[in-house]
Amino acid sequence: MAAFVAEIVAKYNYWIYVVLMMIGFYAMIGKRNLVKKLLGMNIFQTAIILFFVSTGVKKGGSIPIVDKYQALAGGIDAANFDNPLPHVLMLTAIVVGVSVTGVALSVLIRIHKEFGTLEEDEILEKLSK
Repeated sequence: MAAFVAEIVAKYNYWIYVVLMMIGFYAMIGKRNLVKKLLGMNIFQTAIILFFVSTGVKKGGSIPIVDKYQALAGGIDAANFDNPLPHVLMLTAIVVGVSVTGVALSVLIRIHKEFGTLEEDEILEKLSK
């Protein structure tokens, strides 16, 4: 039992990401205000980005910059370096997320001008008339 608890405590960052994901998921599903749904989507996305960035890091790993003379002389051990791919992909995801948020905010402004509210129930009621 102690080993199980130690394993859970050792991976506390993953538990934080799961909690953040569930907060964002709840906001997207449970809230009726469109701005709150958008905020929940951003929280969910941030949790996923943090998760992927943390998967690219190793204990004792270093940045993947290799001295060409060292590589030619004796070779290198790739196991000593962090994987840069998740970090690069998440930079792209951040840019896409900011763009999607900007477009969503502009759509929300247009919805508010059209319907006078951002509450989902009121918008659906006005559409059904």
